[in-house]
Amino acid sequence: MPIENRPSVLAFDVYGTLIDPFRMEDHLRAIFGVRTKEATELWRSKQLEYSFRRALMKKYENFDVCTAQALQFVSRQLEVPLADETIRNLLDQYLRLPAYPDVPAVLDELEAREFKMVACTNGTEHAVRGLLDRAGILAKFAGIISVNPIRTFKPDPAVYEYLAAQVHAEKQMVCLISSNPFDVIGAKACGLSTAWVQRDPKKVFDPWEFEADLHVHGLEELSAKLDFK
Repeated sequence: MPIENRPSVLAFDVYGTLIDPFRMEDHLRAIFGVRTKEATELWRSKQLEYSFRRALMKKYENFDVCTAQALQFVSRQLEVPLADETIRNLLDQYLRLPAYPDVPAVLDELEAREFKMVACTNGTEHAVRGLLDRAGILAKFAGIISVNPIRTFKPDPAVYEYLAAQVHAEKQMVCLISSNPFDVIGAKACGLSTAWVQRDPKKVFDPWEFEADLHVHGLEELSAKLDFK
């Protein structure tokens, strides 16, 4: 399902699309041993679950809080107690996660093609700005659109309405690029163009009535598919 017209704005999701949250495995290995992969995946899934639940319940706390509470859940679920200092260190490492290897070159290419790019994130602006800066890609973005000012989370339609308003563009002229199917579906349902980055080849897209306009297996494919008549 191609995008018919060149979008005015490319809006990149951050965690899981530009920045790799599963690299926390490197820092969890000494603590969780053979259960490291399980701990890493559980931390990520509970982080997202807590954001969904808080959005539905109208009990907003920012993404950093969701991340910290999800880590506490992992500790309890896997019965591995974590000292306060260990928790602080792990949360600090979460603020230093690296970008995926394909990110810098693709952003350079899209910048050369004069696309306007923003980051659209569940994270706080402070945390995301630091991540993008450490990855050397902050300057590629015209802005960071965080959900924090509207106190909800993706895939609440309010997020995508807010994104379009912040970039001063019609929704159909904004392309949301994300590795998270829930994010793509949320944006598409709200009237945005979308691209799904299938970072995990084993991951399938939800069989809903909303599909991504573009499907790529890594950002390397994205620029080539963003060709317009």
